[in-house]
Amino acid sequence: MTQVADFRNIILLGHGGSGKTSLAEAILHTTGATNRLGSVDDKTSICDYYEEEKEHQHSIQSTAVYANYAGKLVNIIDTPGYPDFIGQTVKAIPAAETAVIVISAAAGIETNTRKLFKLATETNLSRVIVINKMDAENVDQLELIKNIQETFGSQCRCANLPTAEKGAVIDCIKNDGGDSPVMDVKQAHTELIESVIEADDALMESYLGGEEIPAEKIASVFVEALKAGTLIPIVFTDARKEIGITEFLDLVVKCTPSPAQASAKNLTDGDKVTELKADSTGPLAGLVFRVGFDQKSNMKYITIRIYSGAINSDTNLYRNNERKAIRPGHILKSQGGETKEIDAGLAGDIVTLAKVEELRIGDLIHDGRVAGKFTQPAVPEPMFSLALEPATRGDEQKISGALEKLCEEDPCFKISRDMQTKELVASGLGDLHLRVMLEKMEKRYKLMVTAKEPKIPYRETISTKAEGHYRHKKQTGGAGQFGEVYLRVEPAERNSDPPLQFSWDIFGGSIPGQYEPAVLKGVNDVMQSGAVAGFPLQDVKVSVYDGKHHPVDSKEVAFRAAGKGAFVDAVQKAKPVLLEPIVDMEVTVPAENMGDIAGDLASKRGRVLGQEMLAGNFIVLKAQVPLSEVTQYNSQLKSVTGGRGSYSMSLSHYEIVPPNVQQQIVAQYSKKKESD
Repeated sequence: MTQVADFRNIILLGHGGSGKTSLAEAILHTTGATNRLGSVDDKTSICDYYEEEKEHQHSIQSTAVYANYAGKLVNIIDTPGYPDFIGQTVKAIPAAETAVIVISAAAGIETNTRKLFKLATETNLSRVIVINKMDAENVDQLELIKNIQETFGSQCRCANLPTAEKGAVIDCIKNDGGDSPVMDVKQAHTELIESVIEADDALMESYLGGEEIPAEKIASVFVEALKAGTLIPIVFTDARKEIGITEFLDLVVKCTPSPAQASAKNLTDGDKVTELKADSTGPLAGLVFRVGFDQKSNMKYITIRIYSGAINSDTNLYRNNERKAIRPGHILKSQGGETKEIDAGLAGDIVTLAKVEELRIGDLIHDGRVAGKFTQPAVPEPMFSLALEPATRGDEQKISGALEKLCEEDPCFKISRDMQTKELVASGLGDLHLRVMLEKMEKRYKLMVTAKEPKIPYRETISTKAEGHYRHKKQTGGAGQFGEVYLRVEPAERNSDPPLQFSWDIFGGSIPGQYEPAVLKGVNDVMQSGAVAGFPLQDVKVSVYDGKHHPVDSKEVAFRAAGKGAFVDAVQKAKPVLLEPIVDMEVTVPAENMGDIAGDLASKRGRVLGQEMLAGNFIVLKAQVPLSEVTQYNSQLKSVTGGRGSYSMSLSHYEIVPPNVQQQIVAQYSKKKESD
């Protein structure tokens, strides 16, 4: 039985196209886990096994695989690298102890690589940098190493170097001699050793005193150096030719932390913090970091990182703070789309459960002896939306069920029902993201939809104080309806949580307290549906201060209508404004396109905040732009740069829409309302 000290959990991070999946395939083949080298290009990859991944030739979901090497079980999480699919990557980061940052020698440090490196650092993972595709032509590898050190820190040191013919690598941990065209091996060895012993004061003192440090002592401190961040090893590989893979695996099993050596995971429950030790005899605690559905059977698979305790087939599992027990049934190890049954899931391992419908990504699973939440990195907010309509009448229910399953797989894919238009709305991180999710639905569930133009998630708010009044009176022969409400509104701080601050300031019983919930419901109706252009309201304070009731005709429905009417009246007097989402953009383009791109962003009401020169004569432009101006930016950027540009974006904040733009949006809304 594998012990906790024998597990190694690594997550492959990097920009799309850097070779993460190829590296995982090379590891599986080198260790004998597979009998042939899987290829993304040939559509034979173990990791990219979904039809959409084969078709697009890049990872869309995170995938767990494993390999046995030198007596250790190495769990590998391969992740998507393109910004549109980053949600699953972010959720998988806490499942590993070591982040392997994969950089293409040809492309250099790309936009998403920087973000993921920062995220791995903030999550307290040890880090290793892999320069893949080391045989790429016309690449100044020494310049790339310098760029890595400038970008990620001087603690990035070469643990190996390519030989002159690039057919092998030289181990710089063991060797202080050898011939590499990249840099002097002795210099690399010295820099590496100095970064290692920085993690141990006694060794550092001995080294500075001129003592020779034995290799075994250096090895024993290597893990501590990675954990402390005094060392980030750089290793070279050519995954497709399986060069440097054995040396990389040696580094993983000998020098990266096992779950027993890594910092303990903590569960937070209010003020109480529970430290989870990687001990299979302790209380069970694990994190669900992946959900997937089988393409043929639609069976649900849950992938879990176990931090403490063990799972057997008859373990009573609990989800978060729920008290309903779940029986896991078979315990599985996933090798891409294939699974193998094992006896138990132990602390430190990554396992898969089937048919456990209740579990979701981000859930704590436990045996009832712990409580709380894991601190997890936040995923980006979905900003692109499409209104969906069934291509075939009668498919509405089936489509809702299929979309719900897709939401379970991807934490950045959301489905909602527009309260105003009654449309089914899909939201994601970009045009590509939404397109692929709809492709999934078509291929897996044989369901098709028509999609309308992207919907921008505007918000409404008020800019001054005002008072509102509404009397609801209805007499239809029987019992009538009566309710009258006076209220005040004023702006709250921007991005207030909650978006509505409601107070009941009735004195003297002009409205009985029993109707307060009804008035609040009426106000909330408007908060959801908007009062100007059909968008949700935010940052509003409401005070209900007067009104009238009737001893017979007053009812909840009457005061809900009165509350709604009074609130609309007040908002329309309070100089309402629209707020639009502003996104942070990082646009990576060839230097010769920089002027065109900067001018284009300025024409889109964007603000260029800065720029940074990258290797290979590329520039990163950082800007803030209204989301409404960049919904089709993917095709525009391809057109300007000949397909060589890339970009990423994330929600920054909301700003007031310019008056002329607001006028257009309100006019469109009014026209649509009239036609409906």
